[in-house]
Amino acid sequence: KRHALALGLDISGTGVRNDFTAADKAVRDEGVRRIKAWIEVAARLGAPVVRAFADSQPPFRSWREASGNASREAVEAWMADCLLECAAHGEAFGVVVGVQNHGDFINTGVEHLRLLDRVGHDYCAALVDTGKYLTADPYADIALAAPYAVNWQVKETLGSSLDSPRVDMQRLVAIIRASRYRGYLPIETLAMGRKDYDPRVEVPKMLADLR
Repeated sequence: KRHALALGLDISGTGVRNDFTAADKAVRDEGVRRIKAWIEVAARLGAPVVRAFADSQPPFRSWREASGNASREAVEAWMADCLLECAAHGEAFGVVVGVQNHGDFINTGVEHLRLLDRVGHDYCAALVDTGKYLTADPYADIALAAPYAVNWQVKETLGSSLDSPRVDMQRLVAIIRASRYRGYLPIETLAMGRKDYDPRVEVPKMLADLR
């Protein structure tokens, strides 16, 4: 069987849902199993990265709720253990685990890198979501994480609402070039409450801006 790259189709990465902030170890273990399975799928597809979440998932509304109000230190330890196991599996298949910031447990570039440092594995790196560093200067957080990025989600805005400032593509690209990142820059548009939202209209506009 020929994977996608051999057929002329590049797949920059794939992803799954997981919750490593949950107090229930069975939930965390299920996330590890899912990521490991998709690492093997990614290898067959020719995709170099599998996205893993660093935040809580429904039915929980925050990592504090998911963890039963455990300390940040304890939750970070849970996450690092899970990610290390996934990264070791990723190394065996040549697929990197890209940890995405999503505005919950990981709000800042410092928090993002601290988690990666705690994992301490070459096959665990950053997947930078430009719309989910919830700080006064998201560009500073993006610049901090960019040298460790293996994939991206470039959003229209610096948050997930129309009230957020639009991403300054020139500024963003300057940061990415300075980081010496050489991979793909996947873009993502969101409805953000727009009744007239049409991704077939928004995606080409955003791609033109990025180019």
